[in-house]
Amino acid sequence: MRVLIDATAVPADRGGVGRYVDELVPELDRAGTDLVLAVQSRDVAHYRSLAPSARVVGAPARIASRPVRMTWEQTLLPRLARRVRADVLHSPHYTMPMASPVPVVVTLHDATFFSTPELHLRSKGVFFRTWTRLSVRRAAALVVPSVATRDEVAAATGADPARMTVAYHGVDRGLFHPVDAAERARVRATLDIGDRPYVGFLGTIEPRKNVPALIRAWVRACEGLTDPPALVLAGARGWDTAVDAALAAVPEHLTVRTPGYLPLADLPGFLAGATVLAYPSLGEGFGLPVLEAMACGATVLTTRMLSLPEVGGEAVAYCGTEQDAIAAELRALLDDGDRRAALSSAAVERAASFTWARAAQTHLDAYRRAAAR
Repeated sequence: MRVLIDATAVPADRGGVGRYVDELVPELDRAGTDLVLAVQSRDVAHYRSLAPSARVVGAPARIASRPVRMTWEQTLLPRLARRVRADVLHSPHYTMPMASPVPVVVTLHDATFFSTPELHLRSKGVFFRTWTRLSVRRAAALVVPSVATRDEVAAATGADPARMTVAYHGVDRGLFHPVDAAERARVRATLDIGDRPYVGFLGTIEPRKNVPALIRAWVRACEGLTDPPALVLAGARGWDTAVDAALAAVPEHLTVRTPGYLPLADLPGFLAGATVLAYPSLGEGFGLPVLEAMACGATVLTTRMLSLPEVGGEAVAYCGTEQDAIAAELRALLDDGDRRAALSSAAVERAASFTWARAAQTHLDAYRRAAAR
């Protein structure tokens, strides 16, 4: 079975779909899959190194423009599938060719575009709702990263849950693992927080991440502390317009840093070095930052929204989504070193059960079912 994976939707900034494809492809290659990868011209060498046995086909450089890429997907990607004699095409980010000569497997990462549309830019919501419905109707098989996402997609579109394969993401244990004090100190030095402890957040700063509530909750949790932790909000700046007002209200004696996008190599030191990694999201298709923090031995505070309990299990602390609920649980964790240590140990153990090798095998099952149709 020859599988063509369309990796042209992977952004230069390896967030979201990029991390997913970059982790999945090497495991499929190691599993002996006959792979053909369609990639952006800038990524040819990258994917040749990730999947030495795969055939890597560079798409025209002009598809770096999203409208051009979408046109390429609908017109030239089907021709490529025919030319390389693919048995299955995997479209890993919602969209797919409407006229494909081979069965298509589509990954749907998230259904919050339906359940909480107010948390997304209107244009993005329209785009992803439209393409989710189209892919549900046209794809031979669907892959989703959690049971919660499967159920949300089914409720929103009427899709048969049996057509959706739940493939949990994995975690790269070669990168994400507990690191030593020297590595934590190296990353800390880049954050300009001195020696003070810190509460960390990792993710794109967009409305569904609930960052303004986290900022206000952290301020409240620090009340009365003689050595209050800093707050470090790591991640690309999104479109949450309420963040600036929340930051402006932070008292002068408290320290908050917004370092932006952190290099991948710095993430283990950042996650492992946090006293608490807070992720009070309003809804996730999976929640990869939570899993990666767990693998690094972080004490994670998150919510029970959608998929997050599937990831965290009993190895993380949970809170509500309102600032008072976040503040209460955050303060409780800051005051209880023994509980933090127990959660840290449990998190490393639980994270070990999420592997990209298992995810790859689950994807192969989806490919086989699609090919059989």
